[in-house]
Amino acid sequence: MTKWGMAASAALLALTGAAPAPRAPQSTAVTPQASRWGSFRDAYVEELFRLDPGYAIYQGRHDLDGQVQDWSPAGLKRLGEFYRRSLVAARAMPVRGMTAQDRFERDYLIKVTEGRLFWLEDADQPHHNPQWYMTAGLDPNVYIARNYADATTRARALTKFFLAVPAAAANIRANLATPMPLSFAEFGAAGFNGFADYYTGDAVRAFAGVKDERVQRDLKTAAASASAAMRALGGWMEQQRPSATSDFALGAPRFARMLATTEGVTLPLAQVEAAGRADLARNRAALVAACAQYAPGTTVPVCVKRMKSDKPADSAVAEARRQIPRLRAFVVENDLVTIPGTEQALVEEAPPYMRQNPAYIDPPGPFERNIPSIYYISPPDPAWDKATRDAFVPAKDDLLFTSVHEVMPGHFLQFLHANRSPSLFGRIFVGYAYAEGWAHYSEEMMWEAGLGQGSAQVHIGQLSNALLRDCRFLSAIGLHARGMTQEQSRQMFVDQCYQDEGNARQQSARGTYDPAYLNYTMGKLMIRRLRADWTATHGGRAGWKAFHDRFLSFGGPPIPLVRQAMMGEKTARAVF
Repeated sequence: MTKWGMAASAALLALTGAAPAPRAPQSTAVTPQASRWGSFRDAYVEELFRLDPGYAIYQGRHDLDGQVQDWSPAGLKRLGEFYRRSLVAARAMPVRGMTAQDRFERDYLIKVTEGRLFWLEDADQPHHNPQWYMTAGLDPNVYIARNYADATTRARALTKFFLAVPAAAANIRANLATPMPLSFAEFGAAGFNGFADYYTGDAVRAFAGVKDERVQRDLKTAAASASAAMRALGGWMEQQRPSATSDFALGAPRFARMLATTEGVTLPLAQVEAAGRADLARNRAALVAACAQYAPGTTVPVCVKRMKSDKPADSAVAEARRQIPRLRAFVVENDLVTIPGTEQALVEEAPPYMRQNPAYIDPPGPFERNIPSIYYISPPDPAWDKATRDAFVPAKDDLLFTSVHEVMPGHFLQFLHANRSPSLFGRIFVGYAYAEGWAHYSEEMMWEAGLGQGSAQVHIGQLSNALLRDCRFLSAIGLHARGMTQEQSRQMFVDQCYQDEGNARQQSARGTYDPAYLNYTMGKLMIRRLRADWTATHGGRAGWKAFHDRFLSFGGPPIPLVRQAMMGEKTARAVF
């Protein structure tokens, strides 16, 4: 998972050759409606940043450094009022006289706001889900991994942040309702305790070179206080285990509202589920065929286990560092998509508070320049037995498509394009299905383009990743709308998608507190259908690069909005 959003100038966009979002012919004169829209949009962003400074800081707004969101009842109420007020104003704004780009941005703003309001009030995550706080401002990595200023300046900002953490922790404890689902209690305990370790450990050590003794002293004192607050919160979460429940499901009506408000997908849930089952069947059939070539005479589980036994000789981090330049060269040689800019993606081990997923990337924000992205890979949980830990370490060909997904041409490349979007909203708000859908789509697209030169072992690596996402898709619907238990989800990951035990445990737990993780496959399916429909009149296979550049130029809105713009359709709709 990442904190989405990047930016750059329209001039650089033109120089790099990335295609701009489609616009209707228009005069260079600024109409009153266009001026009104621009003022409204900019004011919206500024007010949101003040209400949610953690999000703003991750976009690179370092004038807000050190601030933590107000999670008190009054603070949450102000945020909800802002979203509702903004929706009324945006919907009431006349579109006549707006440019096509501004009309698109207005629809984009409305969907972003509807989605944020869903999580805040309809799903009521601040009172039920510790993930709300994990991804909304408690992570100090922005001050540590991004060299946006000198070390002393960042140390002072981090100190200010640490000083705000105890009050934030008190609000979190007051907000979270009990009893809570067991998976939530375990996730919260691991995450908050991970923050406690990180605050006084790696976070402080990152600034060991700062010469100012007072800065060092203030940082260590504040870190100790923040760590103690997180440790107490983590301990409180652990205390919830005896009374924990299995009541995590959103329920089918609310799950359908989640799809509609966050991603613009209004299809009947049964139709959405059928699309996921069809993709699972397609990928399972492809896996059977690949295994017949790779390991004839064996079962599929034995075949997959054989592929997964080909581990990196040293470490997953070292192997990923070797893979990235090879993947970049493949993209260039096959002319698949424009690579704008010269930014780099570095590979590191994931910090202890962010190991609930095997890998993720943290790109810099749209208001930052010349800062690398960090591709993090999680080590096995030391609490697992040796066999489970060993199985969790990714095989080389499994990791290859994780690197495709996270870096090239997945998230890293995607954010290079978002960084250059002509839309302010495109640079700041990159949605879940758009981002994860593109990254997951990239995996299959790279195989189709010839990555691996037809090797059955490489294909099995790609299919293993695809099946993981298919089971996320069906698990999300099953857990939240069909009465599936967490144990049934774990078994599905093992039996239907051939995942190792460690991944199956992680993913079945994640599905309880991240119901939107179906967006990987759902986004991929919408992008594949859009590519087929768009390239049908734009050169077929030869039109892939133009399609990719055009698609990425939008930044990150709900995919139905992108389809409407690219296909010239009257309404925004999801098509699989």
